[in-house]
Amino acid sequence: MKHIAIIGGGPGGYVAAIRAAQLGAQVTLIEKEKLGGTCLNVGCIPTKALLHSAEVLTEAKNSSKIGLVIPEVGYDWTKIQAHKEQISTKLSGGVKGLLKANGVKIITGSAQFLNDEVLLVTDVSGKTDELQADKIIIASGSVPALPPIPGIDHPNCLDSTGALSLDHVPERLVIIGGGVIGVEMASVYNQFGSKVTIVEMQPGILPLMDGELGEMLCKKLVRDGIKILTGAQVLSVQSDEHQTTVRIKKDDNESDISGDKVLVAIGRKAELSTLGLDNTSINWDKKGISVNPKMQTNLKNVYAVGDCLGKTMLAHIASQQGEVAAENAMGHEAVYDEKTNPSCVYTTPEFAGVGLTQEDIRGHEKDYSIGRFPLAANGKSLIMGATEGMIKIISDKKYKEIVGVHILGPRATDLIVEGALALRLESTVEEIISTIHAHPTVGEALKEAALATENRAIHWK
Repeated sequence: MKHIAIIGGGPGGYVAAIRAAQLGAQVTLIEKEKLGGTCLNVGCIPTKALLHSAEVLTEAKNSSKIGLVIPEVGYDWTKIQAHKEQISTKLSGGVKGLLKANGVKIITGSAQFLNDEVLLVTDVSGKTDELQADKIIIASGSVPALPPIPGIDHPNCLDSTGALSLDHVPERLVIIGGGVIGVEMASVYNQFGSKVTIVEMQPGILPLMDGELGEMLCKKLVRDGIKILTGAQVLSVQSDEHQTTVRIKKDDNESDISGDKVLVAIGRKAELSTLGLDNTSINWDKKGISVNPKMQTNLKNVYAVGDCLGKTMLAHIASQQGEVAAENAMGHEAVYDEKTNPSCVYTTPEFAGVGLTQEDIRGHEKDYSIGRFPLAANGKSLIMGATEGMIKIISDKKYKEIVGVHILGPRATDLIVEGALALRLESTVEEIISTIHAHPTVGEALKEAALATENRAIHWK
């Protein structure tokens, strides 16, 4: 029986552990904190719990538009935080149950390489032991990145973990970074009443997403009361007992923005500091660990998955890579293909995309068709009062193969699965068109967008 050791119990590590156990391995998983990693404990899940509470609050405030009269609408921040923690705790406990059900040995502690084949494992009591396994899978995750900005180390400056656990809603919140984390947290605190300002160095927010839909979302957030400064560089941060002031430079002009708290949300970096990689011959640098499409490092016995690679840091990518690594470690043949990787932003409206964006095909537009369908023409979106959005499908003109799907609107993060499957199966627009989509749903707008690539949308001219 093969023995597989896994460093890290996040979405990459625990999925790898379960898959390896399913294939007959003896598995030891070492996790220094809570099972579920960043995603379940200080990332995806708690963020979405806060977002859901914020969305329900906003819907309640606007309920009179659909004939519902709610005399008093407010919130209890302590209960909101408790609800968030309850969900994370339940899911983390569920992971523990799944691991135990699959016979995985769990060690609460840390692991570092002594050499290419041996790990030094230190448990929570401080006891150390050497562990040698047939295969090792590194899934050590990531930590928030902090830029070298003077004053950024003040307690009033929070990372994403700190922003999830504030004991009150700040009256003013400045967010450095307009990526997914920054925009989602801006949406949360804006809906709870904070005066939010986003400072982003790039020309637009969410620079890796489809630009046209990103601009639509930006305008919506501004209408909701969020101030967004793009093309702005943060020079310094100064704090006193009353407030924190962020000095920025935009269009060669310097100015100050004041807030009660500052969220630093410029992204995350691979967590490699405790692994002892200098004791190995593994190929790595400060950005991350190098692997091939089988998730294998340059050492035949060592694999790496998820955020520690320093590339696209998403829980669903880590899980997929975890399965691939486990299967290859057990002698099967599996390859990670990132083509079907969806990106999701849980704002209101939601934003999701998979495949090529319009920016990716710039200069080659004549080779592609773009179909757009506004959700203002979709019945279910009208019912929900969520018509600010669009579905965009990009297809290759020669074969009519779908190469990109981008959605701004309600249920976007659920609907994008159809887009990912279309890319996985190399579907054509005709295959989407000929698939019956239920009515009334937001999903039927995908068919309309596919029709629009051929200028024959039924419900929009």
